[in-house]
Amino acid sequence: MAGSKLLVYLLRRDLRVSDNPIFHHLATTKDHGFTHVLPIYVFPHHQIEIGGLLKDGEQSPYPQALSQVAGFWRCGPHRAKFVAESVWDVKKTLESLGSTLVIRAGKTADVLDNIIKSFGEQGQQVSDVWMTAEKSFEELREEEEVDAVCKKNGTGFKLWADEKYFVDDRDTGLEKPSDLPDVFTSYRKNQEPLRERPRPVLPLPEKGVLPGVPESIPPQPHPFVEATRLDDLEQRLLSPLTTMLPEPPAYPEGAESAHPLKGGETNAHDRLRYLITSGGMTSYKETRNGLVGVEFSTKLSAYLALGCISARQVHKELKDLEDGTNPDYASANGYGEGENEGTKGVRFELLWRDYMRLCTRKFGSRLFRLSGFRQDESYNKKWKTPRKDAAHQDQSPAPEEVNRVLQRFLEGTTGQGLIDASQRELFHTGYTSNRARQNVASFLAKHMSIDWRYGAEWYEMHLVDYDVSSNWSNWQYVAGVGNDPRGDARIFNPVKQAFDYDKEGVYVKTWVPEVRDLESLENIFQPCTAKQADLERIGLAEHKMVTDPIKRIDFTLDRKPKGPRKSFPRKRGQGRGGRGGGSNGQGSDGSNSGGSGGNAKVQQNGRPGGNNGNGHQQGAFRGRGQRFQYNTHTPNGGYTHPPNHNGYGGHMYPQQQPQYPDVWYGNGFNDNSNMRGRGSNGYRGRGGWRGNAAYNQPRGYDYGG
Repeated sequence: MAGSKLLVYLLRRDLRVSDNPIFHHLATTKDHGFTHVLPIYVFPHHQIEIGGLLKDGEQSPYPQALSQVAGFWRCGPHRAKFVAESVWDVKKTLESLGSTLVIRAGKTADVLDNIIKSFGEQGQQVSDVWMTAEKSFEELREEEEVDAVCKKNGTGFKLWADEKYFVDDRDTGLEKPSDLPDVFTSYRKNQEPLRERPRPVLPLPEKGVLPGVPESIPPQPHPFVEATRLDDLEQRLLSPLTTMLPEPPAYPEGAESAHPLKGGETNAHDRLRYLITSGGMTSYKETRNGLVGVEFSTKLSAYLALGCISARQVHKELKDLEDGTNPDYASANGYGEGENEGTKGVRFELLWRDYMRLCTRKFGSRLFRLSGFRQDESYNKKWKTPRKDAAHQDQSPAPEEVNRVLQRFLEGTTGQGLIDASQRELFHTGYTSNRARQNVASFLAKHMSIDWRYGAEWYEMHLVDYDVSSNWSNWQYVAGVGNDPRGDARIFNPVKQAFDYDKEGVYVKTWVPEVRDLESLENIFQPCTAKQADLERIGLAEHKMVTDPIKRIDFTLDRKPKGPRKSFPRKRGQGRGGRGGGSNGQGSDGSNSGGSGGNAKVQQNGRPGGNNGNGHQQGAFRGRGQRFQYNTHTPNGGYTHPPNHNGYGGHMYPQQQPQYPDVWYGNGFNDNSNMRGRGSNGYRGRGGWRGNAAYNQPRGYDYGG
C-alpha cells in the first residue's frame, strides 16, 4: 500500500483509552505521520494459560503457564475472566471511536514478528511499534525481545512512559532506581503533600480522530484460534484451568462475593463514581478493614493493576468531590469540604502502590527471591519446604509433612477461623480483604515458617486484583524479608485479629459453614476450643480442624476490666501500622486505630506470662485497653517476647519444657499434639509441586512456569 505508514501499538497493562498517552498523542498531534494504527493485545503464554485457544488436536509450542516454585497456574479463573472482560471493553470502546483492538495469543515477540512479515507480504510495511514501559522482570525481558524483532525487521521501536501511576516517575525526584528509600515513610514524606502531586488527566479521544485500521489484518498465527465473542474467549481461557486442590472446599450456602465486579475501563469508572456518590470515599478510613460485603474498601485494585483506570483519574474525581466542582457529586458526603480522612487515606494507598512498583524497579529479580529485597549473602534463615530437592538437611518436619500441612493451609482447614475463611473466600471469589491477606501471609511465614513464596504464588493464581509488585512486595513485607523496618518482629495473632475485625463472627461463619452453629466466638475462631458436647451436637467432633488443628493459640476474652488502667503517652512507630502487620494499627506511621476494649489473655504453647500491653506504645498491643499475654516457643527452646512485636511483652523463660514438641522451630503447627490425623496424598497430576527451576533462582522469563 504505497504511501501508507502503519503503527502497531502493543497494549499490556494499559487497558484503557482515556488518560492513555499513546492514544492521546495520536489523537492530538497532527504531524505524527501515521496513516494507520493497529492496537494489539497479546495474551502472554507465560503468564496466562492459552491452551484453550488451540485448534482442535494441536499442541502448544509453549510450556504451560505455571509458577516457578509451586507449579500453580500463573493466572486462575477469576483473573482470567476479569482480564478477558477488560480487553474486550477496550475493543468495544475503540470500535465506537472508529478503531479496533486485535486480540492474539502466544509469545508477544512471535506474534509481532508474524504481523510484520504478514503485512510485508501484502505490500504494507509496519513502520513503528510502540508500547508503554513496565519495570518488572518479565516485562523488561519482553520489551527486549520486541526490540530485537523490530531491529531484525527494520522497524522502529519506542517505549512510552506509562502514566497510570499516582506520582509520575518524572516527578518523583529520584534520579535513578537506587535513590528510592528502603522505608516507605521516608518516600512518602518526600512526596507530600500528596494532593498536589499527580499530573492532569488526558481526555478520551474524540470519535474519528485516531488513524484508521488497515483494510486487511493478518489472522492469528497457527496453532491458535481467534475468539470472536467475549463469552467464547472466556470459556477458552478458563477451560484448561484445574483447581490445584485434591479436596477443594464447597461453596458455602448463602455466601456472596465481596468482589462481584466485572473488568474493563467502563466498569472501573462506574465503580469510581459510585464510591464518591455513595460516600464510600469519604468513609474509606473507617471501612477499609472490613471483611464482608461490597461496600468496604474501594475495590479499585483490580482495575488499577490492569491499567483500566489510572491513579490520577481517581485523584481527579477525589478533587472534584473535595473542591465541589462536579455537580454530579453535589449530594455526596464531603462535597466541597476539602480533603478529608477518607480521601486522604485513598491517596495514601495509591502512593503505596507506586512505592511497591518502584521497589520492583530498584530490586529487580530479588522480588522473587526467598531471602527478599535487602538480605545479603549472610542471610541464612531456614524456611520449611514441601520439596525434597530444596529442604535443608535437618529440616523438621520432613517435606512430606510440610506438604500435608501446606495442603491444609491452601484448602482452608487449618483450624484457625480467620485464616480458613480467607482462604476459602479467595478460592471461590478471587478476592479477600487486605486485613485478611496480612493475617494469612503472617500465618504461613511467621507461625508456620513455610517458604512464603508458596503463598505469594497461590495469591498470584487466585487474586482477581493481582499485581506483580503489590503482591510480591507485600508478601515480602509481612514475611519479614522485605522493606518492613521491623522485619521478623511483626507477627499477627489471627485469633485476636478475628476478635478485632470480625466482632460478631459473621465473616468466619459465612465462609466456614462448619462452625455456624457454635455460639461462642472463641469456638468459632478456633473450633478445637469448643466443648466435646457442642462439637458432637453439630457433627464437628471428628473434623480435622478439631482433632488436628495446624496451630492452636489459647485465647480467652474477659470483657470486664480487672483493675484501673494506667495511660501511656502515644508513641508513633516506624512504617505503616496497618499495612504489613501490627495487631490493631490501621493508620500510617504505626498510629493506633486499635480494636475494641476488653481484657484478653493470649497463651501460645500453653505458657503464661508476657507483658500487659495497655496504651499506645510500640512495645504494647495498640488496642483500646486490651490486656494481652502472648508467648512464643522459640528455636533455642526458650519462650521470648521480642519488644517490637506490637505488644508481645519482654519476658524470657530459658528452660525448654519437654511437653512442647520442638517442631517447626518451636512455633508448632499444633503446640499440644503430635500432628495427629491421617496424612495427605499431596498434590497429584496438575496439583503437583512442579517448580521447573532451581529453588532459590531469581525468577526468570523462561523458567517453564
